[in-house]
Amino acid sequence: MCAILGSISSNTVNNNDSFKLDLMKMSHRGPDHSSIWKSENNKVFLGHNRLSIIDLTSKAHQPMQDTSKNLVIVFNGEIYNFLEIRKILIQKGHIFNSNSDTEVILNSYKEWGYECLNKLNGAFAFSIFDKKKKLVFAARDRSGEKPFFYQQENKTFKFSSELKGLFSQNFSSCKIDYLSLDSYLTFGFIPGQECIFKGVKKLSPAHALIYNIDQNLLKVWKYWELPKYIEKKINKDFNEEDLHKEFSKLFKDAVQKQMISDVPIGILLSGGLDSSLITYFASKISKNIKTFNVSFEGHNNYDESKYARQISNYLKTDHIEINAAQASPEIMFKLAKQFDEPIADSSMIPTYLLSKEVKKYCSVAIGGDGSDELFGGYKHYNRLLWCDKYLSWIPKYIKKQIANKSSKFLPTGFKGLNWLQSLNTDLNNDLPIIGKFFDKSLRQKLIGYTLDAEDAESIWKSKIPLNKDLIERMTVMDFNNYLAEDILVKVDRSSMLNSLEIRAPFLDYRIIEFAFSKIPNYLKCNTAQRKIFLKKFGSRLLPKNFDLHRKQGFSIPLNSWIKSGKWRDMVHDVLLDKNCVFNKRIVEKIISNQDYGNNSERIFNLLIFELWSKEYKITI
Repeated sequence: MCAILGSISSNTVNNNDSFKLDLMKMSHRGPDHSSIWKSENNKVFLGHNRLSIIDLTSKAHQPMQDTSKNLVIVFNGEIYNFLEIRKILIQKGHIFNSNSDTEVILNSYKEWGYECLNKLNGAFAFSIFDKKKKLVFAARDRSGEKPFFYQQENKTFKFSSELKGLFSQNFSSCKIDYLSLDSYLTFGFIPGQECIFKGVKKLSPAHALIYNIDQNLLKVWKYWELPKYIEKKINKDFNEEDLHKEFSKLFKDAVQKQMISDVPIGILLSGGLDSSLITYFASKISKNIKTFNVSFEGHNNYDESKYARQISNYLKTDHIEINAAQASPEIMFKLAKQFDEPIADSSMIPTYLLSKEVKKYCSVAIGGDGSDELFGGYKHYNRLLWCDKYLSWIPKYIKKQIANKSSKFLPTGFKGLNWLQSLNTDLNNDLPIIGKFFDKSLRQKLIGYTLDAEDAESIWKSKIPLNKDLIERMTVMDFNNYLAEDILVKVDRSSMLNSLEIRAPFLDYRIIEFAFSKIPNYLKCNTAQRKIFLKKFGSRLLPKNFDLHRKQGFSIPLNSWIKSGKWRDMVHDVLLDKNCVFNKRIVEKIISNQDYGNNSERIFNLLIFELWSKEYKITI
């Protein structure tokens, strides 16, 4: 992957030193080559930091122009079907100077215009400057694997792979968007197109934009939608065996496409179902594939090495076990700087450490992200289905009383508090915020502000899909929000800080469409089981004694860390400092309530934001 940066203005810019500095801030995303292109009238600047993956020659450097010199592209990502598209374009008379997927996008735009997006299968964020039409065309991939921030201000349009690229000096002059901050304190991320700073937006997944330079007009549209499941009559139109065959063919092809690389590539093998299936198909495609498993020193409960070793031995991979050093709290300063729009996901720590170690062996790694959202893998799916099935008889007014009184009398961090609060949710058309960090009352006390109209809860409700089926509603909601704004952000920033590209075959758009349009919801999950279809599929391919039901997220013992030692000291030093942006009395209570349950993720939420605000000199 790479870093892209652009500044397009109707006014002439005579000094491009600040642009160079902004590009340099993202050098970790592309350490192999850096270059800037500017228009003859000094109104358009495009910058690119390259991590070389496909076509390692200088012919593939960016910014890249087409043969007519009328188009210029900067591109971050990979187009996995670029060889197929390239053949079609050559047949249509297009000439190629490189073997890169970047040039395939460029010629695809020349051939099909904006409709080229329907041809692309990949993880991408790109921008094309069209000299003749005097416009900028940009787009982001369907699931949001690659980031794209933008800002339109004073007849200038800017875009960047990371938020830090938009600001020439620092963030100190930026103003916090309080609705976005409210979302952060509620969900741990900021959903949709909104950003932590006023005046800045994110291009949402599966969206494209056009910026008309002369008219200073911006148009944004969605070019792809999740398909809906069409009910089929069992034993007549539906055959589960056919589904297994179709998925096998699709997934093998998705893995094969994502194994194309001109640099060493490996597979992140946890020993769980998702990574084991990827490894199975990769082993059928190529011999001597490298697999990686990482354990963390001193924490055997989080060590999955024996499960990864079982799959490696079964499939005869070139397996590498890495013992990562125990995480020091100082790592938080590095991560707070990298996540320049903060997210509150403590698994960023092991993801960063994993990426750092794997980078020593290869520049591309394949992981299993996306499977839980597509095939029904999260625990809260079981629980909500159970609530819907067994608690629907309880009168609404009683549920409401339980929810209200639990919020009033139970301490923050009390185990099961979010579930008690969710009893007031109508599961016929609504969804509770199961992963809520802080409720509205506590958020107001922490920051000392109130929002007049919209708040995080109203944002949540506006994003709930209009699906009658509860399973479909849950999986679509998580795909559009949690996956895009938390999981994929965590993976992108943590891996790119180490100049490592991570690919996700489950997010091949054909797999996404297959899962949502063809897998019936009862084969995804029920009150007792999850990933039913995928487990049935895996049982045919993986060892007979393979534990299909084992589920362990990529996590760290954060709860025990912050109770003692250096991590506890950091928490107290940072969050109880007199200059902390949060209300000290409330923070003290949250920390002390750790004894009643588990407030570790809430504390992490506050810690990462406080370190971020200090790093970028942000005032609330």
